Amino acid sequence: MDEDVLTTLKILIIGESGVGKSSLLLRFTDDTFDPELAATIGVDFKVKTISVDGNKAKLAIWDTAGQERFRTLTPSYYRGAQGVILVYDVTRRDTFVKLDNWLNELETYCTRNDIVQMLVGNKIDKENREVDRNEGLKFARKHSMLFIEASAKTCDGVQCAFEELVEKIIQTPGLWESESQNRGVKLSNKEEGYGGGGACGGYCSML
Repeated sequence: MDEDVLTTLKILIIGESGVGKSSLLLRFTDDTFDPELAATIGVDFKVKTISVDGNKAKLAIWDTAGQERFRTLTPSYYRGAQGVILVYDVTRRDTFVKLDNWLNELETYCTRNDIVQMLVGNKIDKENREVDRNEGLKFARKHSMLFIEASAKTCDGVQCAFEELVEKIIQTPGLWESESQNRGVKLSNKEEGYGGGGACGGYCSML
């Protein structure tokens, strides 16, 4: 089935509770919107294959709970991720102010320096905006992130957010190519007695 898939990418969605992380994911993967969606408990996980610039990529997307009591799961789901979508709610300034905490966490637990980051200001369909678009743009520029405003409800910007993120990952040399095989080769060159264990170990990073 997957012969024509270029790569499998691990994408995380992080941000405060209630900003619409699960709604963005559902809109992207199933093209549905549920205004009554319950808060995520722990981690939700979906897979979707998309084509970007003629390359097919399978996305393993991890949607994480924003509540403090689920933070114990943190290190494992940052491990091996190539892209992260950081979400805030344009109608709640507190969710924007707390972005720095999420970036600190990303820095603490992420296993790559070159992870591609996308900042998404969600819920632009609502009237009571508290965070101006330029503020979001400025924050994203300061931290070298991609930026888009979106609405999971109306579908605005959702597809674009994921596609741009994947496009940037594919354009980043060394971020997604099969590092596991490269590592395996290096190991076997240096240590001849290392019987075939190298390559297998590498694939675990995709889990």
